[in-house]
Amino acid sequence: MSETSQSLPPPPVRFGVLMRMNGLIRKEFLQILRDPSSIAIAFLMPFFLLLLFGYGVSLDAEHVPVALVVEAPGPETASLAGSFMASRYFSPTVYSRMSEAIAAMNERRADAIVHLRSDFGRMIYSSAGAPIQVIIQGSDANTGRLISGYIEGTVQVWLAQLARLKGQSLQALVDMRPRIWFNSEVRSQNFLVPGLIAVIMTLIGALLTSMVVAREWERGTMEALAVTPVTMTEILLGKLIPYFILGMGGMTLAVSMAYFLFEVPLRGSLWLLIATSALFLLVALGMGLLISIIARNQFVAGQVAIIVTFLPAFILSGFIFDIASMPAPVQVITHLIAARYYVAILQTIFLAGDIWSVIVPNTMALFVMAVFFLGVSRRKALKRLD
Repeated sequence: MSETSQSLPPPPVRFGVLMRMNGLIRKEFLQILRDPSSIAIAFLMPFFLLLLFGYGVSLDAEHVPVALVVEAPGPETASLAGSFMASRYFSPTVYSRMSEAIAAMNERRADAIVHLRSDFGRMIYSSAGAPIQVIIQGSDANTGRLISGYIEGTVQVWLAQLARLKGQSLQALVDMRPRIWFNSEVRSQNFLVPGLIAVIMTLIGALLTSMVVAREWERGTMEALAVTPVTMTEILLGKLIPYFILGMGGMTLAVSMAYFLFEVPLRGSLWLLIATSALFLLVALGMGLLISIIARNQFVAGQVAIIVTFLPAFILSGFIFDIASMPAPVQVITHLIAARYYVAILQTIFLAGDIWSVIVPNTMALFVMAVFFLGVSRRKALKRLD
């Protein structure tokens, strides 16, 4: 046999794998460019959700409408009313009769009533002190507790100022001097925005990959891939890597908005934040990939992804509702929610710093979940048409 008729040696196995992976990744990036919905999910969705929730959701009670009933105006009542008016937490309206204040509360023009009786100016200097009646509209229990605390704090500050002016001691049961750690400004955005990033990244990661394999089955291209030399592991990696890069871009946008737009302090390591975010994104992508493999239908996969990832992350991650306040069985269920661990990591890195006793166990939990979802996805993905 002549030299020209001899077949060329096959390329090295490693070189062949790299060529196939390069082709699969390039194909997926071209698909992303042809169908910009993935770009919208990765960048527009976190942008608008952060704006909506960051500015729209607040646990603070500010400019609360308060009915201030002053039966007998005097220097003391005017001074106390001025304290309420100067506070950013209240928007008071002064009434002379209790019936007017009650009518205002019934008509939802006031969320609280502060009643100063006619003998308030005289009793304030007595040993018994002057009682102040406070009535709070308590249909929203959390807001009611906040308003009660704000009113008590305003009165306590006013008493201390009055005592200094008069050079005497007024009756006060507690001399409270609070010191607030980690969120000294007591801004709910500092607490909510990091948790919101976790919820958004859960949704982004699951949606990005929940429809990619299902799309291949619907369009019939999975059959073409099945007869090629590529393995199912290479197919999954070829789909995972582009969306991982896209998801990290969305995470970068979300963190940048949190730091520069909402002015949430970042007290921990930026590299630690990137590493833990990448690990959590693998968990979210793995969940979406598993849904896509099982569903084989884009519409069904998208609906399932929202139900099993976004809603549990929103309700059971500690983003808004305190896990310790939940019933014991629900607290057990929260351990199955990946966003629970990521929320704890984000709030720690942003507000407290690199607290390893919090970061390490939560990171290990995310690592176990990433291995589980990616492993099950690979096991369920088979190169056959049945």
